[in-house]
Amino acid sequence: MNRDYEIIESLNKIEELIMSFANQASQSPKHPVLISEWMTLANGAKYAGVSYNSFVKFQRMGLKVSQVEGIKRVSRKEIDNFLENYSF
Repeated sequence: MNRDYEIIESLNKIEELIMSFANQASQSPKHPVLISEWMTLANGAKYAGVSYNSFVKFQRMGLKVSQVEGIKRVSRKEIDNFLENYSF
């Protein structure tokens, strides 16, 4: 009987650890580099959760991209607004 209690206690501790790790993982950013307000097109595609080619299509569909001397950047706000405008 004492052995059963020890097993249950061990399982409860394991469950607490798993829940603690899950909470920590959900609160920490998955891709810290993507938190930046201005991103490369490749990082913008990752942020939006689409392929690079799809992201380029988004640009043709009206996603605003800033270009200075050949360097392209897209803002997180613009991506969010673009996706919101195409939500249904």
